[in-house]
Amino acid sequence: MGRKVTVATCSLNQWALDFEGNLERILKSIEIARANGAKYRLGPELEIWPIMHHNVRYNCRVLFLNKKILLIRPKMLMANHGNYRELRWFSPWNQLRQVEEYFLPRMIQEVTGQDTVPFGDCVLSTKDTCIGTEICAELWSPRSPHISMGLDGVEIFTNSSASHHELRKADQRVNLIKSATTKSGGIYLYANQRGCDGDRVYYDGCALVAINGDIVAQGAQFSLNDVVCMDMKRTRKERTGSPESEHKPCHRVKVDFSLSDDGDDIYLPTHQPITWHFHTPEEEICLGPACWLWDYLRRSGQAGFLLPLSGGVDSSSTACIVHSMCVLLCQAVEDGNSQVLEDVHRVVGDDSYRPQHPRELCSRIFTTCYMGSENSSEATCSRAKDLANQIGSTHMNINIDMAVKGILSIFSVVTGKWPQFRTNGGSHRENLAMQNVQARVRMVLAYLFAQLSLWARGKPGGLLVLGSANVDESLTGYFTKYDCSSADINPIGGISKTDLKSFLLYCVEQFQLTALRGILAAPPTAELEPLTDGQVSQTDEADMGMTYSELSVIGRLRKISKCGPFSMFCKLIHMWKDALSPTEVAQKVKHFFRMYSVNRHKMTTITPSYHAVSYSPDDNRFDLRPFLYNTRWTWQFRCIDNQVAINP
Repeated sequence: MGRKVTVATCSLNQWALDFEGNLERILKSIEIARANGAKYRLGPELEIWPIMHHNVRYNCRVLFLNKKILLIRPKMLMANHGNYRELRWFSPWNQLRQVEEYFLPRMIQEVTGQDTVPFGDCVLSTKDTCIGTEICAELWSPRSPHISMGLDGVEIFTNSSASHHELRKADQRVNLIKSATTKSGGIYLYANQRGCDGDRVYYDGCALVAINGDIVAQGAQFSLNDVVCMDMKRTRKERTGSPESEHKPCHRVKVDFSLSDDGDDIYLPTHQPITWHFHTPEEEICLGPACWLWDYLRRSGQAGFLLPLSGGVDSSSTACIVHSMCVLLCQAVEDGNSQVLEDVHRVVGDDSYRPQHPRELCSRIFTTCYMGSENSSEATCSRAKDLANQIGSTHMNINIDMAVKGILSIFSVVTGKWPQFRTNGGSHRENLAMQNVQARVRMVLAYLFAQLSLWARGKPGGLLVLGSANVDESLTGYFTKYDCSSADINPIGGISKTDLKSFLLYCVEQFQLTALRGILAAPPTAELEPLTDGQVSQTDEADMGMTYSELSVIGRLRKISKCGPFSMFCKLIHMWKDALSPTEVAQKVKHFFRMYSVNRHKMTTITPSYHAVSYSPDDNRFDLRPFLYNTRWTWQFRCIDNQVAINP
C-alpha cells in the first residue's frame, strides 16, 4: 500500500526577457504550493533555466530543495519542427544514462554553498519514492524517457512543458499523458506555459495530474490569470506495474527527504478519477485568440484595437473574438483579479475605471470602421453597423471613393490612361489593378485612423490594427498584398472559413449576437467589382475556383500529408469520387497549385496570425517553404494528365 503525497503543478504566463516579472510569477506559484501543503512543485519549461555546460547551451530542468541544487536534468529530445527551431538555441544531451559534474557559477555557489552538482540523465531518489523528469517534446517522442524510467521503478514522472494551442489538439496531449502511466503505473505531473510568447503561438495551460492511466486533476485550459496552480489535494503514490530486469538502470541522486508524511495517513482523502472536459473547436476559437489578443494588447502599450469591419464572416469573426476578450476581462475583474484590473487601467488610461459590462468596455478599447465604396452594397454596410452596435464598438462609416479617384487621377496624369473594370470593357490586368487600389487604400486609411482616431476624440494613445484574412485565403493568396488584411496582428489567420462559420453560430447563442445570422446567410464577397442592379455579383468561391470546404481538405493534404500535385490528385480521386470525376479533380488540383505557387510570395509579408491549425501556410515560423516556385509544375501536371487519360 502506497503512501500519500501532496504535489503541485502550475501554468505560468512567462514572457521572454521579463526577468523580474518571471521571477515574481515563479515565487507566487511556490507560495501557493507551499500554502496548500505541497512538498513538490512543478513549473513550465524554461521558466528560468537555460544552462551552459562545457561551453554548450542546454535547455534544463533544475531540482532543488532548501537552497541546495539536487540535480540538473538537460533536455534530450529537441522540438525542431513546425513552430519550433530548438536546435537554433540549444543542443540535446545525447549521453543516455550518463551523469557528469557541473561546476556552479560563483554567484550560485555563494547562495547554495555547493561547488558542483550532478548534471545529466538522472532521477531523484527520496526516502519514500523516485522522481523522474521529462521536458516537453520528450513526451511526444516514440522514445519517451518515461518508458525507460518506468521500467527502472521510477514512480513519479514530471513534465515541464511549453506546448502551444491548436484546435482539437488537447485530446492528443491528454491521451499521451494518460498512456504514460497506463502500462506500468505511477503518477504523471504536467505543467505548461500559458499566454502569448510574443509571437504567433498561444500556450494554453492545461496543467494536470494522472495516476495509473486516469486523470485526477485538471487545470484551466484558457485563463487570464498569470499564475494558475492546481487544487492541491493528497494523492496516493502507488504503481500497478513492475519494472523489467533487462534494463540499464537510471543514475539515482539520493536526497534525505520524504514527500509523504510520517504519521498515519489512512484517513486522508485521495484524488479520484475525473472526466476531462474538452472544449469544442468553437469554444477554443472563442477563448484562445481572445486571451492571445489581451496579452498582446496589454504588453504592447497601445490603447485598443481598430478593425476594418466589412460585414462578412471573416471580419465579423475578428470582432467577435475582441468581444469575447471583453467578456473574459469583465469576468476576471468581477472575480477579483487585481492584475487584470491594473492592466485595464493602463490600457484605457484611467485608474478609476472599473469595467461593468463587455459592451461598455468594448466601446472604450475597440473601434470598427466600414470602409465602403461605390462597389459596396447597402446590405453589407447595414450588417457591419448592426454587429458593431451589438458588441458595443465605436463604429465609423468611411467612404473611400475620393481616395481611390485621387490615386487613379495621379496615374492618369502621368500616363494619359484611365483603367476600367472588366464589366466596363477593361482587360484582366486593369480589372485586377482597379480592385487592388481599393484594397490598398483601405490599409492606408486603417493605419491613419488607428493612429489618430483617439486623438480626434481627445483621448491619448494609439490603436493596434487587426486583420481578418482566414487560413484558406492565405493558402491560395486570395487577398491583395498590402491591403487591409495587412495589419498589426490577425487573430483568425490560422483558422479555416468552415470553423469560423461554426464559431459565429456559437456566438449567436453564447453572446446573443443576432446580427450574425444575416452575415452567415450572405455569400462571401470582396465587393471590389461594380454591383449589378445594386446587388453583389462578385463572390469569393467563384473567384477562387473552389469552395472553402474544398480548400480545407487541400490545405491538410498539402501540409500535414506533405502532398505535392500528383500525390494530392491520387488521394482526392478517392476522397471525392462521389462528387467529382478524375478530370474534375485534376482541374481543381492544378488550379490550386497554380494559385498557391503564383501567390506564395504574399506569405512573406502576411500579418502575424494566431497559430490555430497544423496546415497553416505561415512561412515566417511554421511552414518554411520557397516563395518562388515553377508555377507550370510541368512534370507533376503531366503525371496527373497521364492518369486522367487512363481513367477520365
